[in-house]
Amino acid sequence: MEAVNLLSSNKYTEKQIGYLFISVLVSESSDLMRLVIQNIKNDLNSRTPAHINLALHCIANIGSKEMAEELGKEVPKLLVSSDTIDEVKQSASLCLLRLYRTSPSSVPVGEWASRVIHLLNDQHMGVVTAATSLIHDLVQANPEDFKGCISLAVSRLSRIVTSSYTDFQDYTYYFVPAPWLSVKLLRLLQCFGPPDDPAVRGRLNECMETILNKAQEPPKSKKVQHSNSKNAVLFEAISLIIHHDSEPNLLVRACNQLGQFLQHRETNLRYLALESMCLLASSEFSREAVKKHQETVVTALKTERDVSVRQRAVDLLYAMCDKTNAEEIVAEMLNYLESADYSIREEMVLKVAILAEKFAVDYTWYVDTILNLIRIAGDYVSEEVWYRVIQIVINRDDVQGYAAKTCFEALQAPACHENMVKVGGYILGEFGNLIAGDPRSSPSVQFELLHSKFHLCSAPTRGLLLSTYIKFINLFPEIKHIIQDVLQTDNQLRNADAELQQRAVEYLQLSNRTSTEVLATVLEEMPPFPERESSLLAKLKKKKPLGFQEEEKTKSKAMPGVSINNVGGESSTDDPTPQMQQPPLPTAPPASIDLLGLDSQPASLNAAPTTNNSSLLVDMFGSPPSAPASVSLGDPNTLSPGAEENFNKFICKNNGVLFENELLQIGVKSEYRMNLGRIGLFFGNKTSYQFTDFSTVVSCPNDLRSKIAVQSDDVGGTIDCGAQVQQMINVECIEDFSDAPRISISFMYGGSKQFVNLKAPVMVSKFFQPAEMNSADFFSRWKQLNIPSQEAQNIFKAALPMDRQANNAKLIGFGMGLLENVDPNPDNFVCSGILKTRELQIGCLMRLEPNAQAQMYRLTLRTSRESVSKELCRLLTTQF
Repeated sequence: MEAVNLLSSNKYTEKQIGYLFISVLVSESSDLMRLVIQNIKNDLNSRTPAHINLALHCIANIGSKEMAEELGKEVPKLLVSSDTIDEVKQSASLCLLRLYRTSPSSVPVGEWASRVIHLLNDQHMGVVTAATSLIHDLVQANPEDFKGCISLAVSRLSRIVTSSYTDFQDYTYYFVPAPWLSVKLLRLLQCFGPPDDPAVRGRLNECMETILNKAQEPPKSKKVQHSNSKNAVLFEAISLIIHHDSEPNLLVRACNQLGQFLQHRETNLRYLALESMCLLASSEFSREAVKKHQETVVTALKTERDVSVRQRAVDLLYAMCDKTNAEEIVAEMLNYLESADYSIREEMVLKVAILAEKFAVDYTWYVDTILNLIRIAGDYVSEEVWYRVIQIVINRDDVQGYAAKTCFEALQAPACHENMVKVGGYILGEFGNLIAGDPRSSPSVQFELLHSKFHLCSAPTRGLLLSTYIKFINLFPEIKHIIQDVLQTDNQLRNADAELQQRAVEYLQLSNRTSTEVLATVLEEMPPFPERESSLLAKLKKKKPLGFQEEEKTKSKAMPGVSINNVGGESSTDDPTPQMQQPPLPTAPPASIDLLGLDSQPASLNAAPTTNNSSLLVDMFGSPPSAPASVSLGDPNTLSPGAEENFNKFICKNNGVLFENELLQIGVKSEYRMNLGRIGLFFGNKTSYQFTDFSTVVSCPNDLRSKIAVQSDDVGGTIDCGAQVQQMINVECIEDFSDAPRISISFMYGGSKQFVNLKAPVMVSKFFQPAEMNSADFFSRWKQLNIPSQEAQNIFKAALPMDRQANNAKLIGFGMGLLENVDPNPDNFVCSGILKTRELQIGCLMRLEPNAQAQMYRLTLRTSRESVSKELCRLLTTQF
């Protein structure tokens, strides 16, 4: 309490001691905090700058949510006031930054945003430095509100980099003018795309050129502080060049500059150079320049002493790989894998497997590479890797014989990894007949070779081999008696493992009791697997960026138990164990019946299933149902809770549940052709009582009526318990639009009127027609749409896991045509489509560039209409 009393003193020393005591020893939840906040308010209104600064320092040190709520409107006044001196503005900027980070909602940004931006033009460098930190955080949440800071930031940066270190005596650090402010400004500019104003863009490019030129100058000091500050600005400038990805000359120069650091004596510089070059390798402009350093990177992989630098070298080799150098890079990675650190082996195995599959021109090379991978690092070869090689072999007739021969030879090694046994057992069981003509690989030799590994394997692998044996009986009847002798041994028929025992018994009876024709039908060759993207990419992207401790991986599924009733081929990660094909067994009905029959969502969208705990079946043997409670579903004039979120779920799909609670379920099934759409709404009564006076109204806001035409049929006035009714809505797109029709539902339940108000899942993207084009056509059209108003771009943090398969499915569901092998960076997504309206057709091009390391996306839309570009960009941003 004495400390609080000191805050009221007019003496600086007493007030300082009071604030120091409170900052260090008083908890933010203390009862005294209300008195402290009141004294802080008094000091903030003081005319003594020293008292104001003490109050600001105390706020920044404690930074509680209560302070943010009470003082969030007071501190900005000091920041934008013309009467405030520079030292107070500097403290106010940092204080406001602390409050904003504590509770963003308590700091109203809109009222003073434009005035804060102009602090970048302040004469006092300390104010500019503090304000830049504040603006950087504010931009993350509201980039559009702060676009005006781009030109000011470029102007300030230009003045710094073009000046001599003697011009900034107070802010020069070892002959480098204002390095901290330069880095902050460069990071701030990375929150935006390239400047729209040609003059600003030209000035920014001049700044980048100057920074790159200064990097070539001889050092002005031998002190490490000089090189560190100089290189900090350089690497941040290179990050900005990579982020903008629009100036080929700068990108190539940045690559050449980084190449000089690859052999630098400083480990940190080598690490940062490799890390930045990984990003440059993804640019269409600098990819070839990066590839020129391949030999240096390979040398670093072999000779570098620091494991983190070797990790980055592996990343860079992976990023620079394409069809021209794939075999060479994969060979180098395989050679290094034998002596690689254990911490990076699993990731290296995944990358080698991905590169071998992605750039395989000759699939015999792919088979050799994967088998060599299993031989070198079998313990680190995940199930996805050997599943994938089997799927590819089954789907390609031209490589099946070679794969069988190669697996047979690999199994002859004295020490053979269990994963090799799995691959060999599966492939020989399917295609062993293709090499059986050679006496060295006759049926009996194949069987004896596999059976010699049997006792060394785990139970799942033994189950796989038993399935191979029964396949051999079908392929090679001449060794049927040998295999039957093995199946009927006590080791098999009385095996402690119930799964292996069941397999042995059933396979033995199958071989004894069925005719040759039935056996051939049951054990026929596995059909081709559905073509889809490799699961290896998804597995690799789930891993955290190198340099961080890997997160614990919870496997989505362990290796399925080898079961005679399992049928492979469901997905790219299904267990491809040899097995008999049987009709699927009937499954029990779900505990909760799906009233609308809409539970078959596209799996690739990873949509969470709607949980419905209310059974629609009347309990015939239990107590009678209680009277319905009066449940209000909302105001008749406002959207129901969750309406916007449910609307967004339909941006990339046409079917699903639009609304659900304890009374009502509303499902949607829709289809679109050209500029016409047809939507089916299904209203389901989940209660045990009838809905009466049930009505729906589909309407358009005023500005939407001229852009789309909507017609709907009537719905009956009642919905019986456990029943559903359907309403059809026809939609025609007249011109592009950004709003959505409203669906207003009302009905009587339990004696009270219920209301539900929703947005109909109709957006402009539903009227897309996919368009196919090659790389040359795409980028030719892309360059034609170069007017700033034709482009909409957004750089944003990933809100969901960056899963390539899921992203592919979303973009296809969005309606545009997903173009393969168009972008030089294989990680980017490229789409094209034509928006069909009654009035005209609008061509649309899209690029989505993920940055897995930063967990960010850059989304760019180009169309001939500004409104279409902005709306499509807004819709897509919500999906990633």
